[in-house]
Amino acid sequence: MVNMTITEASRAGVSALVKSAAVGEDVALSRHGRVVAEVVGAEELAQLRRDRETLRDAALVMARFATDTGERTDLDHAMEAFGVNRAELEAEVDAGLHD
Repeated sequence: MVNMTITEASRAGVSALVKSAAVGEDVALSRHGRVVAEVVGAEELAQLRRDRETLRDAALVMARFATDTGERTDLDHAMEAFGVNRAELEAEVDAGLHD
């Protein structure tokens, strides 16, 4: 990774930053000794986005696994809990009220 100050990057120009990123060389941009941004290539950014989605999915799976008690509720019990019966639901579907 190449480290540059904002001033150095400004002198080098946008085309130099793009050229570095295009060949896979990341550029860290710093201000007052602290990295504030990085320039990376489009392929790496696309991979980072895919990885983020994969990690989000994995986190959801782990949360589900950790909290799933295995208890399931069938439709009839759920309808009973909400005070609805099958005949009422079927009447709503037949009347087109389900949209």
